[in-house]
Amino acid sequence: MSKHPLEVIQDKQQHWETVYATKNPDQVSWTQEVPSNSLELIDALNLHKSAPIIDIGGGDSNLVDHLLARGFENITVLDISAKALEKVKMRLGSKSAQVHWVVADVTEFKPQTKYHLWHDRAVFHFLTQKNQIEKYIELTNNFVESHLILATFSPQGPLKCSGLEIAQYDHITLGQTFSNEFNLDLHFYIDHLTPFETYQNFIFARLSRK
Repeated sequence: MSKHPLEVIQDKQQHWETVYATKNPDQVSWTQEVPSNSLELIDALNLHKSAPIIDIGGGDSNLVDHLLARGFENITVLDISAKALEKVKMRLGSKSAQVHWVVADVTEFKPQTKYHLWHDRAVFHFLTQKNQIEKYIELTNNFVESHLILATFSPQGPLKCSGLEIAQYDHITLGQTFSNEFNLDLHFYIDHLTPFETYQNFIFARLSRK
C-alpha cells in the first residue's frame, strides 16, 4: 500500500533532521566551503542589493554567508530540516536576523512574495515523482520573476544521495522541464569534490523568465 503524501513528507523530514543532527559538514557529500559556482552565476546577474533571493534547500550551506557579505538585504533560506537552519543561525549569530528562514518541504511551500532569483543546488533532483515535479514547476512559474539557478546530478552523477533515489538531468531535459516559462541561458558540468575525496558530476544551469 502506498503512503499518504503527508506521510511521505514526514518521512523525508525525519530523514533530513537525522542527517543534520548526527553529521558535521565534513561528513556529508554536498559540503562546499565556498559555493563558487553558484556565486559566479549570481554575481553575473548584477542584481540589486534589495532583490528578493531564495535559496531552496539551503541546509547548512555557506551560500547565505556570502550573499550577506555581498550586501544582499532580502534573502530567504528554505529547508525541510529545522536542525539544518538552526546550525546556520548559530554560525551567523546576530546576522541571522537579516535572513528570512522557512522550514518546509519545497513542494508544500506557500510563498508570500515573488523572487527575482530562485537558487537550488541539489534539491530538485530529489523530486522523483511526477506530482512533486509538477508542484515545483508550478511554484517557479508563479513566484519567480526573473531567474532560476539550478544544480542537479547529471547523467554521469550518482544514482542516489544520502541513501535516497534521485533524478538525473542534462541541459536538454532540464531546459525542457521549465520551458513553458523559462529559457535556458547557460549551463556547465562540473565534478564536485566531496569531503571523502570522491567526485560527483553536476549540471549547473541558469534559466531566465521568457
